[in-house]
Parts: sequence; C-alpha cells; structure tokens
Amino acid sequence: MIKNEYYEVTPEIIELASMAEKSNMIDPELYTKYEVKRGLRDLNGKGVLAGLTNISDVRANKIVDGQQIPIAGELFYRGYNVRDLVRGFTSEERFGFEEVTYLLLFGRLPDPNELDDFCRLLAEYRTLPTSFVRDIIMKAPSRDMMNTLARSVLTLYSYDDHANDITPPNVLRQCLQLISLFPLLSVYGYQAYRHYHDGKSLYIHSPKEKLSTAENILRILRANKTYTPLEARILDVALVLHMEHGGGNNSTFTTHVVSSSGTDTYSVIAAAIGSLKGPRHGGANLKVVDMFEDMKQVVKDWEDEDEISDYLKKLLHKEAFDKQGLIYGMGHAVYSLSDPREQIFRGYVGKLAAEKGLEKEFDLYSRVAKLGPQIIADERKIYKGVCCNVDFYSGLVYDMLGLPKELYTPIFAIARIVGWSAHRLEELNNNGKIIRPAYKPVGEDKEYVPINSRKG
Repeated sequence: MIKNEYYEVTPEIIELASMAEKSNMIDPELYTKYEVKRGLRDLNGKGVLAGLTNISDVRANKIVDGQQIPIAGELFYRGYNVRDLVRGFTSEERFGFEEVTYLLLFGRLPDPNELDDFCRLLAEYRTLPTSFVRDIIMKAPSRDMMNTLARSVLTLYSYDDHANDITPPNVLRQCLQLISLFPLLSVYGYQAYRHYHDGKSLYIHSPKEKLSTAENILRILRANKTYTPLEARILDVALVLHMEHGGGNNSTFTTHVVSSSGTDTYSVIAAAIGSLKGPRHGGANLKVVDMFEDMKQVVKDWEDEDEISDYLKKLLHKEAFDKQGLIYGMGHAVYSLSDPREQIFRGYVGKLAAEKGLEKEFDLYSRVAKLGPQIIADERKIYKGVCCNVDFYSGLVYDMLGLPKELYTPIFAIARIVGWSAHRLEELNNNGKIIRPAYKPVGEDKEYVPINSRKG
C-alpha cells in the first residue's frame, strides 16, 4: 500500500517546480510579435478557423457593410434552431433528449417509429458488463466523479472485443453504448463515493427500459426513486441545451484532435472528459453556485440592487468570494448580447423555483443577471458585450433538483457525449489529416557541456 507521504509536495519538489517554472516562462510580448492567436482566438475574440462541421452552428454576429455586428445569440442543431426544437417537444409534453440525439447523430429528425426503435436500442445498451459495478466502480472510488467517469470509460475498452475497430458501424455502436451508459457510470460512481468516504447507505438502482434518460437519472440517483414530472422535464431540457455547441469548444475540439490520430473511441471520450472537467469549461456551473452561496451570506437584502451591485463590484476588484476578479456565469467566448441556452432555460428555472418555493433565490439570480453585464461593462475594458451564459442558471437548477455538486459536471458530460460522438463520426468520416498546429520555438541554441564541467 502506498503511503500518503508519496503524494505530499516536499521542499525538494517545491525547489524543482521553481526551476521548471523559470524554464517555461515566455515573454508575453512575443505572442504579439509573432501574431500568435492565444487560445486560438484573435484579439477581437474571433476563433481561428480550424475545421468544418455541419453538426451545429453557433451564431453571435452578422456582417453589415463589411463589419461584424453582434446579434442576439442563436444555436442551431443540424440546421434546426434549438429554440424550435425545445418548444416542439415541450409543447407536446414529450422528452427531447433521445430525439435530439438521433438528430445530431444522423442529421435528421426521426419519425415516431424511428424514435421508438431508437429509444429501444438505447435502453438495450443501458446495461453494464457483469460485475462491472462491483469490480470497477466500487473499488478505489474517486472523490472526483469526472475522474471516476474517465476511468470507467477507459476500463470499458477491456470489455470490447472490437475496441480498436474504427469503422463507422463499430464506432457508432460504441458511441451509442457510451451515451446510454454515462448516467449509470456517473451516478453509481457517486453512490460508491458517498458510501466509502461519507459512510452513507449504499443503494444501486437499475434503470427502467420505458423511462427517458432524464427520468432514469433521477430514478437511479434518489433513494426513493421518485420525481415530479416537472423535475424530469427540466432536467431533460438541460440535457438538450448542453448536448452540443460547435466544434470549437474545448472538449469537442479535443474529440477532433484525438480522433484524428486514429485511436480508439474509449481513449477519445476519456480525453474529452478530461477537458470538460476543467473549471474553465464544464466545471463553471459549480463556481456559479458557490459564488451565490457566498453572496447570500454577504448581501443582507436580496432585493436591494445597490447592495447587490456593491458585491458584484467587489468580485471584479478581487475583494470578494475567491478573489479571482470574475463574476461567474457571465461572459462567453462567442456570445456577446445573449446566450440562447440561458434564455431558453430561464423560463423553466422560474417554474421549478415556484414548485420548490425558492422564488427568492430565483429573483436574486435574476437581479444579478440584469446588473452583472452593465457592471462589467462599466468596470472593465472589453472588446465585446457580456451576457449570462448557460452555466448561470444550470447550477441553480441542479441544486433545486437535489443533485449533489459532485454530479454537476458529470451531468454536463451525460449531455455532451452526444455532441462528442457526432463530431468523432464526422472527423473519421471525412478522413482528415492528423491535427497538428504549429508552435514557434523562441528559445536560444546552447552548446553542450560535459557533466563534470558543469557548474550548479
């Protein structure tokens, strides 16, 4: 057994880290000199064109007289406006995750029979290998559910006799299985964690064939396996809004990069999970919830906009919460005037808040949503407008649904695995080159000195 000291940062490591830090510093002015697009974005925030896709379209600007003009954000899945998709299945009181999964993977909406067959196929794949929960998930449970999820995905490679086959039918089969299994891998991983680390009762509920993905998530998570129709429908909408967001977001670009090497599906999806885990990507909703928890302690009158504004200014001045100078849930790499996902989500959040008796919390979020962009514009020099993003409300929704914080980012992954799958199939189908951008070396040439002649 490895002793805990093995994981401690010793004085020796601190000294070596200091050497490594000094050797890896690059003069920031060189990025400007060589016109390097840091983060693959130019100074105006426009992304460097790295590929083509017909899976989704993120629109935030239009060309007028040769100039890019910001517009209200819109998101399209395979040519369909997400607003219309959500309005369509919610108005008919249907669940949309499975239907939109079909759309993203196959390029068109299914008819009723095709959707029924597809849901049946997903249900058939919603079964883990024999003893997988006991032998893999229950052993050495991680404190981080995204690590648990990645480990489970990589381990599934060992159960697949055709793991390295990257022909389209086999990759599609693997992707459909992973889409079906992500809820189980995530929730069971959490149950194992809370049992072994917190001493909570252990229960493993099986999914039901006839239930939607959203319903099954709530069923297998909750001890009593119950949920209200509104809870399930709002979680379903959340999954649809998080499923896909263009080829340029960090985890989806990771999917393209790793797929371009010709490696297996399990390695690709595990890499995407690692990307999504980051607090700058899928972990942002956790920061929003923690920020509001701090705000609710500091701001005495949740209806006083002046007091709320003072707190938001302190955030920007690194005087409140985590002192990072950020209002979490505000701003987006592409959207400037509005994030359509946040706009769609907002109305459903209000309904759930009313059902839960949490109108005051929702009103506080709404006030911050109104005040935040203006305060950022007043306090910061920014190249484009600032709006609330989808993370702003998603954490509040998950909190009202009683989802543990450990599952906030895995819920994102449960949705985004659909987009990753579509982009993996697209990358393989178009048989592109291995993705290898250029990095310019800026270090100096040095003359080799024999070891006995070197000075410390």
